[in-house]
Amino acid sequence: MKKVLLLFFITITINIQAQNEMLCTGKYWTEDEANLVMKDFAKEWNDLVSWESRADVIRSGIISGMKLDQMPKIEGNFNPIINRKHTFDGYIVENIAIESFPGFYITGNLYSPANPGKKNAAILSPHGHLSDKRLKEDVQTRCATLARMGAIVFAYDMVGYAESNQTTHKMPIALLLQTWNSKRVLEYLLSRPDVDSERIGMTGGSGGGTQTFVLTAIDQRIKVAVPAVQVSAHFFGGCVCESGMPIHKSEEHQTNNVEIAALCAPRPMLLISNGSDWTRNTPRIEYPYIQKVYALYNAEHKVENVHLPTEKHDYGYSKRAAAYMFFTYHLKLKLSNVTITDGVQEDFVTILPEDDLKVFTANNPRPSDAIIGDKAIIEYLNLK
Repeated sequence: MKKVLLLFFITITINIQAQNEMLCTGKYWTEDEANLVMKDFAKEWNDLVSWESRADVIRSGIISGMKLDQMPKIEGNFNPIINRKHTFDGYIVENIAIESFPGFYITGNLYSPANPGKKNAAILSPHGHLSDKRLKEDVQTRCATLARMGAIVFAYDMVGYAESNQTTHKMPIALLLQTWNSKRVLEYLLSRPDVDSERIGMTGGSGGGTQTFVLTAIDQRIKVAVPAVQVSAHFFGGCVCESGMPIHKSEEHQTNNVEIAALCAPRPMLLISNGSDWTRNTPRIEYPYIQKVYALYNAEHKVENVHLPTEKHDYGYSKRAAAYMFFTYHLKLKLSNVTITDGVQEDFVTILPEDDLKVFTANNPRPSDAIIGDKAIIEYLNLK
């Protein structure tokens, strides 16, 4: 028995070491190195056929690297819990949880138009690295504005943050769980009879930007993507939820977040960048590379970059305004519902206290079947 256990732990140790060698974390390259690497990447393809061959390798690397192909086969069974309906000027907010897999809950808020159409656009809104980011003023404002424009918006927690506290955020499979959760949110929205499957968007800032371009890369059902302040040639994400699993490198390939974002082509994508973080080179390095990919599909007009060199790492008003305009055009939203002569109007939004947006409370507790703890969840999923 002792020999069996020893062999087991040796095998686990070897697997972890092998995986760690394939991880590309944080500022994996310098900016100078990344510039040269992008030129090397460009030599790997010269037409649509060779790009799509490379794209297949990158896409497969994402799926196998995060073990997405080992997740349970689940269709439907969202078992939505919806409570605390808030009605405001032109939009409605509901507190919602859906089941990601049995015993694991995705917590969030559903923003809807006050006067919806028979079929409406829908937008996934993952959030970045702040403990209660989904509940903050900027996220409430963005989601409410998009809802008044005619979209059904699902804002949901990062694993380990806010109400998604069945796990810690730094658990080894955070990247997998977040991507899986996003996939389940997407499928929940598509299951609704009031959602138009051809008008599905996704946007988030920082870590939410990572979630946006990763899901968009592997799921064609996302029709329009707006990753904000995150797509970088040299920076791979500073958290385990972005670069803690080997999605950028294998024994057969090396890639980075620029190429992962480029897998959106030829679907519309807006890159939002700024001058104070790892996206400061976007107009010169990242965006030109992605433009060349879009050109292979004769879709140069479907990718844009809004660069704000004097701004910081956030999803502030000017960045939101750019996203509103992009979604308006590509998802056929109603910009007239929120425009005035000097910009996009957001002052109609009612900012709710954070507790009013929470799904699970003393009066509405989380279901008793919830799986609690990193170890329990990993064991339940039986990942190899």
